[in-house]
Amino acid sequence: MRSLISGSIATLLAVTALPASAQLTKTLTGEMRTETATVEAIETSRREVTLKKADGTYTVAQVPKDMKRFDTLKIGDRITARYYDNIVLRLKQPGEKDTDTVAASETKAAGGKAAGTVAAQRTITATITAIDMSVPSITFSGPNNWKYSSRVEDKAALAKVKVGDRVDITWTAAMILSLDGK
Repeated sequence: MRSLISGSIATLLAVTALPASAQLTKTLTGEMRTETATVEAIETSRREVTLKKADGTYTVAQVPKDMKRFDTLKIGDRITARYYDNIVLRLKQPGEKDTDTVAASETKAAGGKAAGTVAAQRTITATITAIDMSVPSITFSGPNNWKYSSRVEDKAALAKVKVGDRVDITWTAAMILSLDGK
């Protein structure tokens, strides 16, 4: 999600520069990505699977206890994951309460298929804490010591916001997993 938000800062600035009568919410749709990985190692006591991705890199995935197919995984099995994410940015009005929420869900595929969907959504209120017109860049801070800085391509839009402006940032990510046959 971090890479998606870095590409979206200029759009955020365009949204915050709108007059009060205009729509103050913008959805930044991410792209659907599909990745297939091969099971390289299985740590049953910790329910972890080491996966080798197509680019040769490795990642370790924690498998939830309610995923019954974990016990049938074998080295060499292929797992396919489709990822989707987006960000919604909304300029907050003065006096509006801060937001800091997290929601998640899991859905198993019907018919006993080795597949399912996992989704998560996080919404925070972030405050613009610094603007540097010489770079140009913007810095946000939010709950739990969250801080984020990024370059901004649209200098004119950056000039229209100020330190202290607050925005709600909502990240939504979903992943569809399936265990492929060899």
